[in-house]
Amino acid sequence: MSIKIINSKRLVNGQLEDCEVLVEKGQVSELAVKVDGEADKVIDAKGRLLSAGFVDVHVHLREPGGEAKETIATGTEAAARGGFTTICAMPNTRPVPDSKETMTNLFEKIAQDARVRVLPYASITTRQLGGELVDMEALSENGAFAFTDDGVGVQQAGKMYEAMKEAARVNKAVVAHCEDNSLVYNGVAHDGEVSKRLDLPGIPNIAESVHIARDVLLAEAADCHYHVCHVSTKESVRVIRDAKKAGIRVTAEVTPHHLLLNEEDITEDDALFKMNPPLRSKEDQQALLEGLLEGTIDCIATDHAPHTEEEKQAGFVHSPFGITGLETAFPLLNTHLVEKEVFSLEQLINWLTIRPSEIFQLPYGKLEVGAVADLTLIDLEHSKEIDRHNLASKGKNSPFHGENLTGWPVVTIANGKLVFEEDVYEAARS
Repeated sequence: MSIKIINSKRLVNGQLEDCEVLVEKGQVSELAVKVDGEADKVIDAKGRLLSAGFVDVHVHLREPGGEAKETIATGTEAAARGGFTTICAMPNTRPVPDSKETMTNLFEKIAQDARVRVLPYASITTRQLGGELVDMEALSENGAFAFTDDGVGVQQAGKMYEAMKEAARVNKAVVAHCEDNSLVYNGVAHDGEVSKRLDLPGIPNIAESVHIARDVLLAEAADCHYHVCHVSTKESVRVIRDAKKAGIRVTAEVTPHHLLLNEEDITEDDALFKMNPPLRSKEDQQALLEGLLEGTIDCIATDHAPHTEEEKQAGFVHSPFGITGLETAFPLLNTHLVEKEVFSLEQLINWLTIRPSEIFQLPYGKLEVGAVADLTLIDLEHSKEIDRHNLASKGKNSPFHGENLTGWPVVTIANGKLVFEEDVYEAARS
């Protein structure tokens, strides 16, 4: 089906300009102030902002094995509602995508159920146990986006070095949740004033930064592209900054919740604020923002991590780590940081589209003729309240419940197909 969007705006050198776009055969075939071509469906943007579709390199879809928390269908529905057209799925599923067979089965499920593009990670070690390395060559040939052991990390330096050398050989990135287990001390929150006040075991900053420092030196020796997940501490930002200055191939992401919240936002034993890495100090939060603005941190990723309501009601000590994020990322960042002029709308769009595509060499995140037709239409004037119970994701675990936000995605087109239209969605719900 061909689609034409009329009366939209796009950002050009920081300025909003009129534009229309024609989508044919999955590609942007025309992009101009006025497009003459006809289409099967015409969408009147009514002056809203047109962007390339968002790219999220850190998402947990839970399927297979965790369908009570999320499925590929519900997770990609949440992505579409949030304006994301490409998401990269972490391998902490059961079974783990650690072989040609498990990867093939995962792609079959994705082809059947996904509403947006899903690029699955493979694990670094078999079953994410930190022992035997997976067959990276076979997994790369069968579609693995990159390699990560996700939330458990690779604890042995020698094993990580072997993995990085093999990943470099097959031209794939190693992506890491950085946490030295010997420094975690069974912590469930940041080791700071709030953990002391609530009598919660704390996770010190060095649990993360020590691991990153080790890995950037290993990446240098292995000549491997090394990507750091969800940076949370000022020391981590400093290590990554120094590594980049030294010419090491390191990139990094930060989450919306680490940019917007800190430990002082935790006022009680509320597991909706429990994530890993934990919400750090105000000083850490400021360092993350500065790292993003200066380019030490390359992009924004949600670390969308849905859990069941029952699990999250178990309190800080016993509940699992993680919060949802796909549907609320853009309006949260737009409301709290763009509208307050901490950074520009153009910067935010770049961190959600072009930058993640560039650092992983993906052909997405571009709004231009000939590009894959991944498009997001955003209503910058639209304000509404987050109701976590109405999220498309099965996970309702958002600490931002009740916030009134401005700037919501209203139309999402992925690979040339209309996958979300706010008006249609709301009409179906009423």
